[in-house]
Amino acid sequence: MGFIKRVLSTIVGIFVFLALCFIGLIIISALFGGASEEVVQVKSNSVLDLKLDFPINDYAGKTVFKEYPFLNEDERNGLFNLVDAIRYAKTDEKIKGISIDNNFVMAGITQIKTLRDALIDFKASGKFIVSYADVLTQKDYYLNSVADTIYINPAGMMEFKGLYTERLYFKDFQEKSGIKMEVVRHGKYKSAVEPFLENEMSDNNREQISVYLNGLWSEIKKEVSEARNVSVEQLDVIADSLLARTPELAVSSKLVDKIAYHDEFVNGLKHAMGVAEDKDLNSVSIEEYARYAAPKLKAKSSEHKIAVIYAEGDIMYGEGDKGIVGHITMNESIKKARDDKRIKAIVLRINSPGGSALASELIWREIELTKKVKPVIVSMGNLAASGGYYIAANADKIIAEPTTITGSIGVFGALPNFKNLADDMGINAEQVTTNANAVTYSVFEPLNKNQYKYIEEGIIDVYSLFTKRVADGRNLTAEQVEEIAQGRVWTGNDALDRGLVDELGGLDLALHYAADAAEIEDYKIKEFPVFEKNLDEMLESFGLAKAKEQILAEELGEENYKLIKEVKRLSQKKGVQLMFPYSTEIK
Repeated sequence: MGFIKRVLSTIVGIFVFLALCFIGLIIISALFGGASEEVVQVKSNSVLDLKLDFPINDYAGKTVFKEYPFLNEDERNGLFNLVDAIRYAKTDEKIKGISIDNNFVMAGITQIKTLRDALIDFKASGKFIVSYADVLTQKDYYLNSVADTIYINPAGMMEFKGLYTERLYFKDFQEKSGIKMEVVRHGKYKSAVEPFLENEMSDNNREQISVYLNGLWSEIKKEVSEARNVSVEQLDVIADSLLARTPELAVSSKLVDKIAYHDEFVNGLKHAMGVAEDKDLNSVSIEEYARYAAPKLKAKSSEHKIAVIYAEGDIMYGEGDKGIVGHITMNESIKKARDDKRIKAIVLRINSPGGSALASELIWREIELTKKVKPVIVSMGNLAASGGYYIAANADKIIAEPTTITGSIGVFGALPNFKNLADDMGINAEQVTTNANAVTYSVFEPLNKNQYKYIEEGIIDVYSLFTKRVADGRNLTAEQVEEIAQGRVWTGNDALDRGLVDELGGLDLALHYAADAAEIEDYKIKEFPVFEKNLDEMLESFGLAKAKEQILAEELGEENYKLIKEVKRLSQKKGVQLMFPYSTEIK
């Protein structure tokens, strides 16, 4: 009995200790949370340090904790926060120029183009832009090419070789492992599931990838050519023969200006700004400066607002989060913007490879209702493909960048199948049914003819609805849509030629058209969505409350729980999918 008492008292003591720690954390957060938004000081005669060594999203995101507002998050390092900061720096007398120093840019090509355009506008002020790198990746160079002077380390290296992408194919792997994906698709270019069906790339897929890669490369070459005064033809010669791979070759090819060590680069900056070599250079990082500029930009007074709603990430049925476009969160944001009388128009910023067909249709419907009340303009980022295009199709106007990847109007369904694996392990699944089609699908049995037929019918129905949405939204005939559909992927330039988008440009142009449509001149921007978190999630993160997954693991055993977790992960992509092969990374 004494032993049990000691054990119980120890357990109680642990819980009391954890509770006190949690309360202490809350008190500390309450005391210092208000100061977490530190005041950024920008000194006179400063340089803005454009170091972009963090993942760049279009939208940094806003998170609200209803019970504990001092934990709210409102980040300022999203793409357009950075763009706004660069624009503010253009007129800020304290900022004398911009230094792009040793980046390994984690952003898409269209995001880099957006930053480049902001830097080109900054240069119009007469202020300088200089860049330095030990290693210049191709993405880094695309951004850095706008600089007045580009430095590279004497022992450094540079990448300028053209674009490529690589796909992995799993047909043989599936046969050897016993894990197979049952695939039903519609659209000869719908390549998201091709790796599960073949061991080699199809001619159709190779054709479309080649077309859009060459389209992107053409845009990059054109802009680098203008910035560096090197012909497009010569840039191809440089890429083909790797004539910029060393610092010396990069300089002789006119892609880089100077070979120097970092301390020499800094001394050059000091000289340009009239700072003695033995004195510190005043600098402020782009993230800090974005926080500094944000309240000044918000100071703009206007009773009118334009909502910018970000659809960034996979489209999924359910709640959304950072990097997930959930139909519930998206539709709540659209409704709030629609019902707010101060908001006169909506810009939907899409950076998504697509996802759930059902969720895409539900978001489409909310946009359709909203169009009857106020203008809806779409701005496309890196990707607005498949489901991402679905939710864009009925907007009043669609703006894309030349480097946007869009289209991919096609449909597929993919179901995991463990029949061969189960056979190898000696597992046999038996079903008992009341009706002929009671078993919709079992992961332990291959698709039979009836199951395949019904799934295929559903795929074709969704494809028909998808193409109808595009035809109605873009004022095209069914025949015209079919010519550009079939899952085919297009760049923004090609999409413009085929009537899938209205004009080429960025978020600014979309805002301009939104203001025109709403007949307003001055406006503020209100960003959506706001992600709400609850107390249960907070407690789970502190380990003071058991998550339901933890309880299941304890009750079922770790191995059984892992099986359930895997099935849950695979089942999250519910229903028919409208998805671009987002794993196709462009390098």
